[in-house]
Amino acid sequence: MPSSRLLIGPLLRRVVGTRATVWVETSGPAVVTIRTADGAQGSAPTFSAYDHHYAIVVVTGLAPDSSTAYEVLIDDEVAWPVPESGFPASLIRTRAADARDQPVRLIFGSCRETTQHATARKLPPDALDAYARRLMADPDPAAWPDLLVLLGDQVYADVTSPTVRKLLRRRRLRPRGAPATQVVSFDEYTKLYLESWRDPEIRWLLSTVPSVMIFDDHEVIDDWNTSASWRADMRAQPWWAERIRSGLASYWVYQHLGNLAPEEIAADPVYAKVMAAEDATGVLHEFGERVDKEADLYDDSSSARLTPRCDLEPSHDTEPSQSSARDCGAHSAHSSHAPARARSYQWSYALDLGRTRLVMLDNRSSRVLESGNRAMLPPGEWSWFLDRAHGVYDHLVVGASLPWLLPPGIHHVEAWNEKLADSRRPWVAKVSERLRRALDLEHWASFRRSFDALGELFARLGSGRAAEAGARVGAGPAYPAPASISVLSGDVHHSYVARARFADRSVRTPVHQLTCSPIHNQVPAAMRPLMTLGWNPGPAAATRALARSAGVRRPFVRWRKLAGPYFGNAVGTLTHRGRAAEVVIEGTTGDGHLRTVARQRLSEES
Repeated sequence: MPSSRLLIGPLLRRVVGTRATVWVETSGPAVVTIRTADGAQGSAPTFSAYDHHYAIVVVTGLAPDSSTAYEVLIDDEVAWPVPESGFPASLIRTRAADARDQPVRLIFGSCRETTQHATARKLPPDALDAYARRLMADPDPAAWPDLLVLLGDQVYADVTSPTVRKLLRRRRLRPRGAPATQVVSFDEYTKLYLESWRDPEIRWLLSTVPSVMIFDDHEVIDDWNTSASWRADMRAQPWWAERIRSGLASYWVYQHLGNLAPEEIAADPVYAKVMAAEDATGVLHEFGERVDKEADLYDDSSSARLTPRCDLEPSHDTEPSQSSARDCGAHSAHSSHAPARARSYQWSYALDLGRTRLVMLDNRSSRVLESGNRAMLPPGEWSWFLDRAHGVYDHLVVGASLPWLLPPGIHHVEAWNEKLADSRRPWVAKVSERLRRALDLEHWASFRRSFDALGELFARLGSGRAAEAGARVGAGPAYPAPASISVLSGDVHHSYVARARFADRSVRTPVHQLTCSPIHNQVPAAMRPLMTLGWNPGPAAATRALARSAGVRRPFVRWRKLAGPYFGNAVGTLTHRGRAAEVVIEGTTGDGHLRTVARQRLSEES
């Protein structure tokens, strides 16, 4: 069979100008070549780790504003496409050299269990499968999306399918105490990706629509990095060390490596090490262990203190369009006086598509968890984010696996809980910590300094004060107010659109929370009324009073729901045309098709 040497892929990951990156997993060491119908091509040798073999190939020489079919060769043997699949050809599509007026379409969503879970749990139809089938039926690539943005829980290490559980039962050498139904080792993680990405429709979709990804908790374990005490408890488990390093190493291989642009791959320090090693197992083992331990740098009494408000000036020490993992030692807008500690690796990244800028934030691995000093991003990474958020573009899109704006009734409960968890009375702090972990109270609302800082940044950008400050003090280029600011999120297993409102009437840019989740999962029926009531003014006022009783000040930003909540499986489409923006949420029907459940205009052409 032609594809027997191609275990997973091809995954078309990034298309940048006239270059593209394609990721594959092969059955053995090989040279992988990508060759297009119009003569563009690229080759790369595989790297090996844990007895698995991978390649990321940079294709050069693509024609601007084109759509061209491609094939994958492994040691000069054609492995893709598979003729008997009956699927359309996999394409690489490039944008016009001057794509200012070309629309940008982003497909987004999160939380996708494999279709094998449906047999055990009777999940509704997979929204990404349904979307892939619709694209196959549409002969016009010009109408296809520019990017698929996956916002977390691409695989579930702690909720496995019957097939994976059967494999785990056959394993003899597992760490002491390892959960019987959860993956722990790198090799076990590979089975999750094999099961998920070899789904025929998903495999075709990922081969022809560029994709970027970020993790959430289930790539490692439910409630990953909820609090400092959670980290301490997990580290006491004899199996945890292998789980966390395997989860981070496999995420780097399967997801993060493809997030990087071609020039960023060449500059990535981990990629250089794995390509130089005959067997990169040791490299990835050390990498996963080190990256997890780096979070501890911010969880002691000497760490940089966060302030309730922050200086929102970009540093101007880097080009805003750059992205990738890099050293982050700059003084942070999140810190008061102490310099940010350097980190050797960063999962957050940024990219531009036409006049749209996407900045994807890591909401999980590097949280500051010190009581009284919590933050979603450590100081250096916040400084990096400020640099990327300032720039010349029409639309700013911030990808965050966890919603910035929750239903208000739930937001105030999380803010109340965080305040009590910081209490000087030990018994109050202890009970509040237990509640935080039991009810998953660990969204932006429970990292209040980060919640406020993000809102203040949006208000500053949306009012044009960034441009005024730059012009006034000569701090750098002027950054005009964007036409729209959107936060794309998942996690909460329902979908909605919310509009932020600022007391400062000079904020002209509309700011929205766009939440789309799950792609293939479901929220427990008992939770749906609570999530719906969270938007009701009555319960929201009651939980606001509860938060106020603990000393939580009123958020300076307010928000209201424009669409939703919708509790079925869904995918979202964010479209930018000029300075106009629109979002559409589509849910699955019982027969596996898509129907529109929400359509919202976010900004108008000006």
